[in-house]
Amino acid sequence: MRENILPSIVLTIICVVASLLLVFAHELTKGNIEEQRQIRFNKSVQAIFGETDSKLLDNNFGEESVQAIAVTTDGRTAIQVTADGYSKGGINILVGIDESGAISGIEFVSLGETPGLGSKVRDNADFREQFYGATETDVPLDTISGATFSSKGMKSAVDTAMRVYTENKEMILNG
Repeated sequence: MRENILPSIVLTIICVVASLLLVFAHELTKGNIEEQRQIRFNKSVQAIFGETDSKLLDNNFGEESVQAIAVTTDGRTAIQVTADGYSKGGINILVGIDESGAISGIEFVSLGETPGLGSKVRDNADFREQFYGATETDVPLDTISGATFSSKGMKSAVDTAMRVYTENKEMILNG
């Protein structure tokens, strides 16, 4: 009987120790991970608007795909959105909106799309620039051949950013 119980007890002890080590590693690194995420976000905001001070808002206005919203001191807004392209959650972009409410830039925070195909949405400047100047969500889309899902995912992310901005402009700009 003891021979049957001993392996179960040993396995339980191993699982408890492994779980405790995972919890310890998570607690040890979560601050660094958040700090690195904030640094990446700030670099993306600076890539769109240049050197500027921005305030990070604590509200995604009920939109799960909106990761962060920052407002600069001169009324420009950056909205970080994650969207599905070919891969789920593969497009993570920062959409810059100028003080007049038009898209002024798009910067990639991360891209998990297929290299050489879906990554064309990042590498092709003409594709990104078709969104610049848009003030509405109905921008006609000129997709990239071979990257249709990624192109549509990119449009979905830009549309989400514009919709959140236009529906909540006053609250966003007033902090």
